[in-house]
Amino acid sequence: MMNRDKMLSELKALEEYDVIVIGGGASGLGTALDSCLRGYKTLLLEQHDFAKGTSSRSTKLAHGGVRYLKQGDVAMVREALRERGLMKENAPHLVHDQKFIVPVYDWWDAPLYTTGLKVYDVMSGKLGLGPSEMISKERTIEHIPNLNQEGLLGGVRYYDGQFDDARYAMTLALTISDYGGTILNHVKVTGLIKNDDEKVSGVHVKDMLTAEAFEVKGKIIVNATGVFVDKILKMDNEEHKRMVSPSQGVHVILDKEFLQGASSIMVPRTSDGRVLFAVPWYDKIVVGTTDTPLKKVSHEPRALEDEIDFILKTAAKYLNKTPTRADVKSVYAGLRPLVKKQKAETKNISRSHKIVVSDSNLITIVGGKWTTYRQMAEDAVDTIERVGKWPAVKCITKEVLLHGYKKGLDRSDVRSVYGNDLQKIDQLTENVPSLKKKLHKDLPYTFADVYWGTEFEMAMTLEDVLARRTRCLLLNAKASIKVAPKVAKLMSGILGKDEEWENEQVKKYKKLAKGYLLI
Repeated sequence: MMNRDKMLSELKALEEYDVIVIGGGASGLGTALDSCLRGYKTLLLEQHDFAKGTSSRSTKLAHGGVRYLKQGDVAMVREALRERGLMKENAPHLVHDQKFIVPVYDWWDAPLYTTGLKVYDVMSGKLGLGPSEMISKERTIEHIPNLNQEGLLGGVRYYDGQFDDARYAMTLALTISDYGGTILNHVKVTGLIKNDDEKVSGVHVKDMLTAEAFEVKGKIIVNATGVFVDKILKMDNEEHKRMVSPSQGVHVILDKEFLQGASSIMVPRTSDGRVLFAVPWYDKIVVGTTDTPLKKVSHEPRALEDEIDFILKTAAKYLNKTPTRADVKSVYAGLRPLVKKQKAETKNISRSHKIVVSDSNLITIVGGKWTTYRQMAEDAVDTIERVGKWPAVKCITKEVLLHGYKKGLDRSDVRSVYGNDLQKIDQLTENVPSLKKKLHKDLPYTFADVYWGTEFEMAMTLEDVLARRTRCLLLNAKASIKVAPKVAKLMSGILGKDEEWENEQVKKYKKLAKGYLLI
């Protein structure tokens, strides 16, 4: 399992890495794993925590992207559908089949949606999750009992994938560690080192927990920082012009009572031209998303009032019970690193990724989405070999089973995401029975989950545990604030911290979590 002190010691002891990856989101983690599997000595650095940004703030779908099919981006949909199938094959404890219903209220829509989703099926090939079909009004209501029935003619049923994004990211981090990679959170890259030929040859870094600064040498440097790629590119070249056109997507979390049954709703055409989803996730539902162009990016983006209103009003058109602001358990925003184009609305910009090689040999990955992370990584490491003039090594990530791999787990059990590590957590609770206690009556986690995340998954702050090792912040932000002091106390004992650290962590977390609440 991962130990930060041990990783730091390894970093300081090694004279030079083959590959240094900057960024601990989906694309960075994927690239570091592929690099390790090809035999390269690899280091990944993340200035906050793994999946702190966009990679923990998605719609929780491993999907091809129905809206991109509508836009005619067939190549990207085909790629995403293939990758969706691989995600499920390599991590069945994290990725599950999910039924989706497209409610039909206009006869003209039925053949259109059915035909489009049949194309979706064909493009999935042997990695398809199930056939789409037109279903009657009665069967549609069976799937979603509390769907608005006024004018309902029937529905189109299809299948896609559903997952826990932050836990998938943590699983990638653990797999990198399993294969000998060095991976560190809370270590910020503050500058690039160049050799006499003006090629990047290392990074200046700062440990954000201790303020220690040092240098790390690397043969190839990869910039996989999502919406922040332009900051690293600016370090490389002060004349760099911005290449990312960020877009904000907002989601709200509601209780499961708003979407009875096990199926999701997909609204293919909202008033702003986007697709809207309502997806079961643990004992809640995720509803979103919006698409708002932004001029500036931040590590803690906040939902705009009109985005929240848009989601609630759109959802109300399809649900018997109208969701209000008081019903929202949490609201979160994620930033999409879309490749900048002239005079294009962000919802019409392709999510296809690009890999850019600077004159300094800095390699930058930009664009893409969670579902295609593995292909993005493969392309990035192919580029690493080309830039480094190294002999090509076969990519094997299509076949590698991720940490904790286990089939047949109950997807409704929040602990299923641990896969084969479950038995180790159970052993903890046998040795220390108090760890079996739930954090809060409105949260599905126990103190054992906190212990595990801190001791074995490199959680270093209260936010790391409550936002990403567990999903307390998203599932119920108010309840997560209430348990913060007890969680901080347990963490401080494991990390060797004092009461002052506990108080500071609780203060910081409460300030963060209040931004996820509407009332």
